[in-house]
Amino acid sequence: MDEHGTPKTHGDDDTTVVLLKVEEAARRLRIGRTTCFALIRTGELESVLVGGLRRVPVDAPAAYVARLRSTQHAA
Repeated sequence: MDEHGTPKTHGDDDTTVVLLKVEEAARRLRIGRTTCFALIRTGELESVLVGGLRRVPVDAPAAYVARLRSTQHAA
């Protein structure tokens, strides 16, 4: 539950979500938080700063996987 007593959701079912927390992006990719931050740091996974918060566009994990597939398929 959050600080207001409402159950926490992962946001995966909410179609209005446009930005993910890094942890949510990591969960979608089935990788760890540290690995996700490393992908962001190298520019492999798109992210933006909102205020002082790092966020990942909701379509960025799928775009990252698509790039992985195309580069690995070509090799």
